[in-house]
Amino acid sequence: NPQAARRVREDILAAIRALVPFPHQGHRRPDLTSRPLRFTTVRDYLIAYAPDECPLLVIAVLHGRRNPRVMAAMLRARE
Repeated sequence: NPQAARRVREDILAAIRALVPFPHQGHRRPDLTSRPLRFTTVRDYLIAYAPDECPLLVIAVLHGRRNPRVMAAMLRARE
């Protein structure tokens, strides 16, 4: 459904915009990475970002139902 996809996209973009003034509001996920990344959840998606980069750097947007090992491997691939 294209409309539903657009709504999800807009929700993700709105969440990213909300992170800009307060980038440390997300949480760490030591089970996924040892890097100083933060994570926030939007619907079924996990946004991984580098809070100390300026501008804010989004590393990945991952579906939250993925296997955590797969998510960790995807984040390692983006180092």
